[in-house]
Amino acid sequence: MSDKITIAVSKGRIFDEALPLLAKIDVIPKDDPQNSRKLILETNKNNVQILVIRATDVPTYVERGAAELGIAGKDVLLEYQGDGFYEPIDLGIAKCKMMLAGLKGVKKEITRPRIATKYTNITQNYFSNFGKQVEIIKLYGSMELAPILGLADQIVDLVDTGKTLEANGLVPYERIADISSRLIVNKASMKLKSTAIKSFIEKLSDVIEVAE
Repeated sequence: MSDKITIAVSKGRIFDEALPLLAKIDVIPKDDPQNSRKLILETNKNNVQILVIRATDVPTYVERGAAELGIAGKDVLLEYQGDGFYEPIDLGIAKCKMMLAGLKGVKKEITRPRIATKYTNITQNYFSNFGKQVEIIKLYGSMELAPILGLADQIVDLVDTGKTLEANGLVPYERIADISSRLIVNKASMKLKSTAIKSFIEKLSDVIEVAE
């Protein structure tokens, strides 16, 4: 059995912050990621390649074994419905918060609020924990518009600095979860490629501990 490892990494901020972390354990793409259009990046390690894919697809690739490892935000992992992977390391990158927010000055407590979000499972689970019924309106972006235009009463979304909320007259109500990027591992691969994967995890863990 080959010990080749494929790492699925979310495009965008997570990818940008993951590359320096991988470089610290001497895993470096052969092609310049900023200029290459390749979705599979070979690295200086013959047994390691990187897949550059959409954030929401990372857990699917890992659970189904198309990639042995993945790097994705905790928001994606909380939203995902599956258990075919382990989550051994919090990488401490791409940090933000999952927040419940709404218009400033508007009454927060509503009997059955309409919540706009793309995180439908997280939102449903959050309110179910309080025994509260909500109407969830699934959107894919620009959540702040929903309360402004009367489409929803509140939103659940990722918040970094809070400036976008503030610029659109919204304020955070409650923090649902702290979000950062995690390393995930396919369960079957952890057994079949144990030596290579455990070595990778140990090196990455050492780098993160030093950074802390």
